[in-house]
Amino acid sequence: MSLLPLMFRSLVRLISALMSQPTASVTTLLFYSNLLPRNLNLERMVRRELLDEENHLFHFLISFLRCLW
Repeated sequence: MSLLPLMFRSLVRLISALMSQPTASVTTLLFYSNLLPRNLNLERMVRRELLDEENHLFHFLISFLRCLW
């Protein structure tokens, strides 16, 4: 299996999540990057379904943010 279709699907999923639910997507990224405080009100905005195994770019962004800060 080529890497291009795998990353293209992941890119489409990431863009569609950011376009359809921008607040939930950004909150999920920041929450799992440990950049948001552990707060019950913020945890309600986190969408765990964005963290499936095939969403590679979403996991890459989380890892990148963890390393950056």
